[in-house]
Amino acid sequence: DKRFVCSYCSKRFRCVSQLTIHQRSHTGEKPYRCTLCGKRYLQKGHLYTHQRTHTGEKPYRCSLCAKGFIQQCTLDMHLRSQTGEKPYTCTEYLGPDVGFIPNNLNFNETVTPNKNFKCVFCGKSFEYLSHMTRHMRKHSGEKPYICTVCGKRFAQKTYLTTHQRTHSGERPYSCMECGKSFSQKSSLNVHLRSHTGEKPFICGKRFAQKTYLRIHQRTHSGERPYSCMECGKSFAQKSSLNVHLRTLYKLHTTEITASVKIK
Repeated sequence: DKRFVCSYCSKRFRCVSQLTIHQRSHTGEKPYRCTLCGKRYLQKGHLYTHQRTHTGEKPYRCSLCAKGFIQQCTLDMHLRSQTGEKPYTCTEYLGPDVGFIPNNLNFNETVTPNKNFKCVFCGKSFEYLSHMTRHMRKHSGEKPYICTVCGKRFAQKTYLTTHQRTHSGERPYSCMECGKSFSQKSSLNVHLRSHTGEKPFICGKRFAQKTYLRIHQRTHSGERPYSCMECGKSFAQKSSLNVHLRTLYKLHTTEITASVKIK
């Protein structure tokens, strides 16, 4: 019986302690503070794990190579890299109307989500109104999210959040093994493999130059090191960023021309 209801999102919980922890994701409250470095955490367990980065304690040992880890989950990832085990099956989420793909699905059958919202500019269809609204800003040039520090505008709230970290220096994604922090979660995920030795992406493609290999590897890691300072969007290749910037410039020029004609 889940009788405790979150006043922010209506999610239900079995006990009040679970509700209290969950609500911190809405309020941003982090009541547990590290006395050594000042970092704050939502849960006491997260603080205890973090404190091991200061003490050097690594209670979880690999039975194959004796390497130590701060967390059980990091040890589990490391063990899979040693044994080759791949326990996770993709259950892609298609949205609330479709749900998760069941394990017994016949993949010869196509699961098509309803796409009831159509862009008036290009005709592209979307399942959710919010997705269409966000897409249409590419055509309209609307940027409703403003940085209070430098005045730059962004089409999406996530782009603004990422951009604001260039001002604040905030790095909210921390490695529990060594304490190193990152501004993006994808960067943390790539870094974690340096501890676990996990190599989940082996596709066998060969390249004549090392730079081509590095660019290709970003398709696996999700790394996007080239960011647009106008909208916050990131790219795996510099050439893709340049194309994006030219598109923004053309859109901006078109808006100026239209404004002049109207006057």
